[in-house]
Amino acid sequence: MKISTRGRYALRFMIDLAQHSSSEFIPLRDISERQNISIKYLEQITSLLSKFGLLSSIRGPQGGYKLTKPANEYTIGSILRITEGNLAPVTCLETPENNCQRASSCPTLKLWKGLNQTVNNYLDGITLESLAKAPECANSLI
Repeated sequence: MKISTRGRYALRFMIDLAQHSSSEFIPLRDISERQNISIKYLEQITSLLSKFGLLSSIRGPQGGYKLTKPANEYTIGSILRITEGNLAPVTCLETPENNCQRASSCPTLKLWKGLNQTVNNYLDGITLESLAKAPECANSLI
């Protein structure tokens, strides 16, 4: 599994929102400058995250973005699944039902299932809040 730039930037964006959360919306320009990510790229990311209900936004001079729920209710796994898609290490584990013809005799299936479970459990065990409160750790992870 390799996390793309989109996934890494989405995490940086979400961490920034969590670190600067208030009742007001945060302009995309401010996040772009702090994170050194182009506004164009962030617009693509915010469109995706908004579509899945992770962000709320308003337009205009006082416009910007904010989280739709508290940072401790977002897991890193949920954010990455939106930006990266399924995090399964092999295609036969991408759906709940394994349709691989070799599933019943595959000597590596147990290995892949274990890896998939470990990755998902790990990423779902880390909240956006925990990374936002430890920026030195967040920067080294992303």
